[in-house]
Amino acid sequence: MKTYARTLTIAGSDSGGGAGIQADLKTFAALGCYGMSVLTALTAQNTKAVTGIFPVPPAFIAEQIKAVLSDIGADAVKIGMLHSPEVIEVVAKTLVEFGATNIVLDPVMVAKSGDKLLQDEAVDALKTYLLPISTVITPNLPETSVLLGRAVETQADMLPAAVDLARFGSRTVLVKGGHLTTEESADLLYLATGEHHWFATPRIATENSHGTGCTLSSAIAAGLAKKRSVEESVSAAKSYLTHALQTGAVYTLGHGHGPVHHFFNVWQ
Repeated sequence: MKTYARTLTIAGSDSGGGAGIQADLKTFAALGCYGMSVLTALTAQNTKAVTGIFPVPPAFIAEQIKAVLSDIGADAVKIGMLHSPEVIEVVAKTLVEFGATNIVLDPVMVAKSGDKLLQDEAVDALKTYLLPISTVITPNLPETSVLLGRAVETQADMLPAAVDLARFGSRTVLVKGGHLTTEESADLLYLATGEHHWFATPRIATENSHGTGCTLSSAIAAGLAKKRSVEESVSAAKSYLTHALQTGAVYTLGHGHGPVHHFFNVWQ
């Protein structure tokens, strides 16, 4: 009997479909994985703004994780929006309980619209509970700045920042350079061995960039689920996101930041 590459996303729902659970599941499907989901919050959201957040109780989040991992299991886990310290702690403890591996943490703090998605007191919980068990963490520059408590704004800042983030326990750190003002979008992958690699892609002029962080981290998880190395998974994920941005740039959806085209390899 054949089996699937099993990928689990633990994140918030985006009613507009461009980010969160919806972007994760689309990415998993596009990359040939069987996607499962644990909802941490419902958001009323579109391309312009987040107008409401309805949190899921921590105990029920744990129930969802247990239901999936006790029966189906997961070859990789992507973690996105976790809004409170209590949620962060219960997610980390439940994943440890079931021996989850290949954990990709996207420390979502602010939506593309600028709306805050993480409570201030939750940052310490991320450092304490989730960073130590993560295989890869994928913060952008503002998220890196919050985690380290200092400004990380230039390409020169990124390697020292990655080294310091790795001290929290994650085996691999991908500091994303989407907020740089350079012509290329350069991401830095820092490994536990001390090696580092730059992944630079042309910067694409588009308003359709909603859900890029969710999509990239989910694509990395898909690679890990298919037993690729971290470097291979990150490289393939960068290529997938670049094509999704390029293809999605010619579409119009909504009146704000539209989504990338997750299924460019299936239809256009």
